[in-house]
Amino acid sequence: MNKVSLVTTLMRVVLGILFIAHGYSKFQMGLGNVSAWFESAGTPGFLAYIAGPLELFGGILLVIGLFTRYVSALFIIMLIGAIVTMKWSLGLLGSGGTTGYELDLAYLMLTVYLMAAGSTQLSVDHILFGRGKQS
Repeated sequence: MNKVSLVTTLMRVVLGILFIAHGYSKFQMGLGNVSAWFESAGTPGFLAYIAGPLELFGGILLVIGLFTRYVSALFIIMLIGAIVTMKWSLGLLGSGGTTGYELDLAYLMLTVYLMAAGSTQLSVDHILFGRGKQS
């Protein structure tokens, strides 16, 4: 395994862990409460019932490296939606003690990279589909 593959694997696993943490926290708060928070921010509440499971289960799939490109594509859609609907008005760095979209932008760039790069040798994708990348 070369350096790029190793770094790509580390990025995929760490990003997966971060999404698991975000999804888990949504379940801990209760998706109904997250839905109410989304609505208070002007975002349709039903999206909480999509975002929570996507973050949790999509994060797990990233950690093991299964369907990496497809999961990354879903995260790209979710992150663009989060930036546009909930974070854009706060600015890049936020204001008044609220966070901006800088972290979402970093996550977005990582998921764009993972969608383009596909999986590495240390992934279930490689075991199932071979050649290190999904076709």
